[in-house]
Amino acid sequence: MTSLFKNIFITILCLFLLVAVTIFIVLWSFSNNIPDYRFLKNYKPPVSSKMYSGNGELVADFSKEKRIFVPYEAIPKNVINSFLSAEDKNFFSHPGVDAKGVVRAIINNIKNIISSERLEGASTITQQVAKNFLLTNEISLNRKIKEAILAFRIERALSKERILELYLNQIYLGSGAYGVAAASLEYFDKSIKELNYNETSLLAALPKAPSKYNPYRNKELAKFRRDLVLKNLLDNNFITKKKYLFFKEQEIELKKNKRVFLENSQYYIEDVRKEIIDKLTYDKVYKQGYNINTPINLELQKIATQSLRNGLVAYDRRKGWRGAIQNINYSKDWYKKIKKKFKLEKSINWQIAIVKKINQFNSIIETENNLQGEIKFKDISWTKKEFKDLFKEGDVIYVKKIDKKSYSLEQLPKINGGVVVMDPFTGRVLALSGGFSFKNSEFNRTSQALRQPGSAFKPFVYALALENQFTPSSLILDAPLVLDQGVDLKKWKPENYGKKFYGPSTLRIGLEKSRNLMTVRIAQSLGIDKVANFSKKMNIYENPDELLSISLGSAETTLLNLTSAYCSFVNGGKLIKPIIIDRIQDSEGNTIFNNKNRECMNCEKISFTGKEFPEIQDNYKQVFSPQTAYQLTSILQGVVERGTGKKLKKLGLNIAGKTGTTNENTDAWFIGFTSNLVIGVYVGMDNPEPLGKYETGSKAALPIFEEFVKKAIKKSEARPFKVADDMTLMVVDSSTGEKAKFTSKNTIIESYKSKNVSEGKVLYSNNNRLDVNNILRFY
Repeated sequence: MTSLFKNIFITILCLFLLVAVTIFIVLWSFSNNIPDYRFLKNYKPPVSSKMYSGNGELVADFSKEKRIFVPYEAIPKNVINSFLSAEDKNFFSHPGVDAKGVVRAIINNIKNIISSERLEGASTITQQVAKNFLLTNEISLNRKIKEAILAFRIERALSKERILELYLNQIYLGSGAYGVAAASLEYFDKSIKELNYNETSLLAALPKAPSKYNPYRNKELAKFRRDLVLKNLLDNNFITKKKYLFFKEQEIELKKNKRVFLENSQYYIEDVRKEIIDKLTYDKVYKQGYNINTPINLELQKIATQSLRNGLVAYDRRKGWRGAIQNINYSKDWYKKIKKKFKLEKSINWQIAIVKKINQFNSIIETENNLQGEIKFKDISWTKKEFKDLFKEGDVIYVKKIDKKSYSLEQLPKINGGVVVMDPFTGRVLALSGGFSFKNSEFNRTSQALRQPGSAFKPFVYALALENQFTPSSLILDAPLVLDQGVDLKKWKPENYGKKFYGPSTLRIGLEKSRNLMTVRIAQSLGIDKVANFSKKMNIYENPDELLSISLGSAETTLLNLTSAYCSFVNGGKLIKPIIIDRIQDSEGNTIFNNKNRECMNCEKISFTGKEFPEIQDNYKQVFSPQTAYQLTSILQGVVERGTGKKLKKLGLNIAGKTGTTNENTDAWFIGFTSNLVIGVYVGMDNPEPLGKYETGSKAALPIFEEFVKKAIKKSEARPFKVADDMTLMVVDSSTGEKAKFTSKNTIIESYKSKNVSEGKVLYSNNNRLDVNNILRFY
């Protein structure tokens, strides 16, 4: 008998040793083939970089995954308790694998197999961390063994708090949200610190099946799962029975995160994105959670975009109806047949519709939302056609809702353009729009399109003249001019718009009326090399040919560069560069880039409760004198008062600016400014072609500027332009530039540099380089 027990004992011992050796061999073989887990100690999950407006509003984020990293210390207890109750109630007591949970899962799964119900798992939070960070989602015994081994090792290497921090920041919770902080904003538009148990239970219910239990898709199923988590919280003594019953009765209340991801700002956002990727690399921008502060003013951006769109539509309507988007056979799902490229931003407020029936005085349509409506005859008046000549049944068109059933006919403009708004003293770009629709075309006409500025370049020729002893009253001959352009080249014969000549005229009149012949004569007198070098100095052109035609804006530049150069007229002759990024900080708040061009010289010494004021000093380069800057500003005010921009006079604001039109009206410009804003507008075709007769800068571009100014600038904000030091103001005859007499009818206040004035008279120059046939009086 003793021998029998001895044999049984030996057999059991051998079996035990065999199992132990087998387990050891299996674990050893798997242990040599598992990923390295040690990087988790210092791991930081990929975090989106965020772009903010000048007022601190969130404008955009750059990420592959929506995630906001939150350290363990900042995660509220109710969030932690909810996830522990839903996923791993023994988390703080088990060594990585929950033996009790495994046994419970085996017993329950036997019952589930018998009743054909879904099998349940027993993975701990540590195991989920191992799977999410180091393994795949493969369902196999191989992966489960590796998962268990990694869980034991992670528990030895990391604290429980660190493991939970990794889990709560990495877990996918549906609707594109990774981690509890991003999910809190996605579902409740709240910080995680503001959540109650009702809300944290819903978040904790999601990891099991984020799509299935997504409350945006199925609230009833989400509530069922949430209530199970609440029951677990009660069973684990995290909440009382009273609170459980109260929370259980509550309906799920969702509030979508109101992100100011404005469609109107897409051109600006894209330029910022490109610039930060150039500075920091794509991988860093999309993973390391930078905070990007930009100057964008969302209100000005909205107005600028809308003004541009309205101006482009107005031009397009002047050219008539071009036809429907496409023609298709009507069916209930007709909208699915429409190409993606025809779908525009919601902010444009247009819808796609199909023409179902054509009558004499109206047409019946169906919109993309399957709403029935009509287009009345008065709402197609701009086409100058009748319905039978306008549409065919099955035509797909753009419409804009007027009232409950009425719609107006719209047309995607063939023309395009750009608008930019800048602070002239810092170069900060407050608004930028590069086209009618970013969805339709991502090409940015503000920063990418190289076009001839035409007459919009002339102020810089005149500024150079004023720097070289000309005055606003210098007389320039406006008469025919024929110039030799070189060997084997035709002679160049510049002409004024309208092909008229006006004889001797003041420099002021030459710019106010945009006289080409006077401008060429001034450039010829100065020397075209000086004009070319000055344009490079102003960052308008990169490397222009030294031809007299560049004085009329024949070289190419961008709207952003030209508008930046105009800032020098407002800020006293200082060269600024356009700024679309103010500051970049890393995820820990360290500043890694700062566009600081101004410095407070005494801020450390003065008391901010006293009467002393900060002394601000900038490091901008002085490109021409403050006196010249003011003289040009005064002349450009004259453009608005009496010249090519006089349509703006009715606004009654202190505005200065200049129109620009190129040969055959191919490109139209208007660059204008107040005492604190510079606004540039460009209009033209993406494939350059004539815009049509009379479509000049004052007709095609200026109305966009006008609409923006009306909506964005109050009279109190358009203060008078500051007169530079060492200036003398005199009343002169506007036609001759001579000191006004009592009998003079048309007088203006002219600005002269004080060094050019003696005893109330403007001094003549002794410059002997002048061709008296071109320059009649030079003072």
